[in-house]
Amino acid sequence: MSPVPAPEFSRPIKVDQIGRLAGSVHIAAKSEERMALMRRFGLIALDRLEADYGLSEDNGAIVARGRIRATLSQPCVATGLPVPEQIDSDFLLRFIVEGTDVVDSDELELDVEDCDTIGYDGQIIDMGEAVAETMALVMAPYPRSPDADAYLKEVGVLNEDQTGPFAALLALKNKT
Repeated sequence: MSPVPAPEFSRPIKVDQIGRLAGSVHIAAKSEERMALMRRFGLIALDRLEADYGLSEDNGAIVARGRIRATLSQPCVATGLPVPEQIDSDFLLRFIVEGTDVVDSDELELDVEDCDTIGYDGQIIDMGEAVAETMALVMAPYPRSPDADAYLKEVGVLNEDQTGPFAALLALKNKT
C-alpha cells in the first residue's frame, strides 16, 4: 500500500490551539501550492485561493465557519478552452474524530445539508486541505465556454431539441 501524499495546501491546527483561534484567521495558498492544486483538480489556472475563518468547539466537534475566495480557470467540457471562474462563497465545516458519533447541538442549529462533515485523527485538523476540498466542491462541475454550442454543432453533436422525444414528431410534421 502506497503512503498517502501530503496535501498540497496544508495548514495544520492542533486541537489544543483552537481556543486561541476563535477570532478570524486568514490563509492564502502560495504560488507552488496553487500549482500543485491545479494539477490535482485539472485546472488551467489557479491565480488565487484564500479563506478567512473562525473555529469553535461544539459537543466534541470542531466547527469552522468562513468564506473562501478563488480565481481559477477550468477547461471547457466541450472545447477544452479556458473557462474563467470567480469563487466567493461562505462555508461551514464540522470536523469529527474518525470513528465517533457526535451529537448535534441545539445551539449550532445545523441541517445536514448546511454543513460538510470531515473526519480527523483527534489531534490535528488541516484547514488548508479543507479549503482546497471546499473549492473543488464549489467549482462549476461542467464548465462550458461561450463557443461550446457552436463547436459541438460543427463536429456533429446533436442538441436536445434534435434528439429529444419531440424531435421525431417534428420530423414527421415536416414531411407532410
